[in-house]
Amino acid sequence: MFTGIVEELGEVVDLRKGEAGARLTIRCSTVLADARVGDSIAVNGTCLTVVAIADDQWSADVSPETLARTNLGRIFPGAAVNLERPLRLGGRLDGHFVLGHVDGVAEVVALDGLGEENWWLQIRVPAGLQSYIVSKASVAVDGISLTVANVTDDIVSFAIIPRTYKHTTVHDRHAGSWVNLEVDILAKHVEKLLTNLPKSK
Repeated sequence: MFTGIVEELGEVVDLRKGEAGARLTIRCSTVLADARVGDSIAVNGTCLTVVAIADDQWSADVSPETLARTNLGRIFPGAAVNLERPLRLGGRLDGHFVLGHVDGVAEVVALDGLGEENWWLQIRVPAGLQSYIVSKASVAVDGISLTVANVTDDIVSFAIIPRTYKHTTVHDRHAGSWVNLEVDILAKHVEKLLTNLPKSK
């Protein structure tokens, strides 16, 4: 489990695609401090398992399902990615509960400056995920815990503060970019419970 608080920007070294899936290699430092083979690390909000560590980089195998459901199949060497280690038991929960299980990708509609290094991010959310997103709730966008500022039809907007802009991949995004989206798991559980309620006679 993660919190959506990005620890570090990593750099993609290689994305080597095979007949099924791919091997992703990332250069970084902070998240490698205590990493071991078998550990989980979130990459743009996608939970991946460390399969190899060498000096300042690590590798993970990416399944065909993950390549299809996330933006990891679209990244390239030199690209920046958001990295986060799992939440430790007893640690501070500064963002919200993020599972690292991406629900889908959303298209960036606009990233507009508001002044004083603040930004207004707008994304177009797929139809199947719109019902889970409400104003002032939390959503993980590329693994970043963001608070929904506005919802208008299929467009969801977020106010981006200077630190988030500088220390995450937000500063690399533009209209037409694709971002990973994970909605609140509690909303999905509530929907299922309500759907399965016995019908009154």
